[in-house]
Amino acid sequence: MQRTLAAVAACGASVVGGNDREVVIDGGRAHLREPAAVINVGNSGTTMRLMAGWCAAHPWLTVMQGDASIARRPMGRVVEPLRAMGAFIDGRDGGRFAPLVVRGGSLSGIDYRLPVPSAQVKSAVLLAGLAAEGTTTVRESVPTRAHTEEMLAAAGADIVVESGAVTVRRSTLTPLDLDVPGDPSQAAFWIVAACLVAGSDLTVGPVYVGPGRTGFLDVLGGMGADVTVEDEDAVAHTAVVRARSGPLKATTVEGDEVPGLIDEIPILAVAAALADGTTTFRDAGELRVKESDRIAAMVAGLRALGATVEPHDDGLVVTGSGGKPLIPTEGSAVDAHGDHRVAMALAVAALTAADDTGPVAIAGWESVATSYPTFEEDLRRCQSQ
Repeated sequence: MQRTLAAVAACGASVVGGNDREVVIDGGRAHLREPAAVINVGNSGTTMRLMAGWCAAHPWLTVMQGDASIARRPMGRVVEPLRAMGAFIDGRDGGRFAPLVVRGGSLSGIDYRLPVPSAQVKSAVLLAGLAAEGTTTVRESVPTRAHTEEMLAAAGADIVVESGAVTVRRSTLTPLDLDVPGDPSQAAFWIVAACLVAGSDLTVGPVYVGPGRTGFLDVLGGMGADVTVEDEDAVAHTAVVRARSGPLKATTVEGDEVPGLIDEIPILAVAAALADGTTTFRDAGELRVKESDRIAAMVAGLRALGATVEPHDDGLVVTGSGGKPLIPTEGSAVDAHGDHRVAMALAVAALTAADDTGPVAIAGWESVATSYPTFEEDLRRCQSQ
């Protein structure tokens, strides 16, 4: 969030707060301007891809760069449709990789089918479509998270959501007050931890449970986890999730269910490491091009903690311990490779280690601040209760 706030502030929006529980943004086209310096997105691929679409809608030049992980992540998937709309975008390898240079304005709507399921690409095209001539339609064969279209509708955009397609027309947005529910990707760490740590009974909420965000709960349900969804609000798409410890069984995660839980696979792999039987994750090659190669990072990390894991090009196979504690190898150190989700997943895995194995050191822990600065504090609080 901090990177996105800094990016919109660089484009002239007034941003107040953002370090606690509230942020106020005062924008509007009269206040916006070409950024005076390069925008640094850190390792936030969401910031770079969504900002590419947003900046394409404005007649100015924007240059965005990030850290080493951003330099490796594929950007051609968002550059291609934005170019088709009329934006000028350049970058390394013909625009396939950051840094990106975006010169926007004078856009025309397109009818675009996502070649790879991606809510980030969908969002970038929709944001550009707000300033394009004609209609812009994004079609997807597999539903992805719908945060952007929900927020645009709430802000008064001319938007139509149908099965498999979202269409937007040139729109003037109106300010709104928004109560952001808990992120299911963050909640997943606590829910899995409660399933694995003996004697746990943990309630998390309110958590967003709208389209494309509850796949990991379905997987845990299929593994026999004691997880219940309570106090659902159909309008806000929120619920309270209660998780209690208990035995898990192996499952298979593949196909159309993967896009809706791609960010939760690292923590689901931890659940699989303690389950009874062999769990297979496939059709998840997207994990190779996240903040790290998450397949390689999770395989190495879980093996160091004593789990049995095998990598594949598009996933991994985890042979569970049947509920027995993990026994880390000598040294008890793992490397998160600068990836926040890997770091938090390995921290949860460390909770399941045998009591006499000592502490586990996680290199790259500082990356957790990217998405969850208070994770360690919350973890200590849960352990003390």
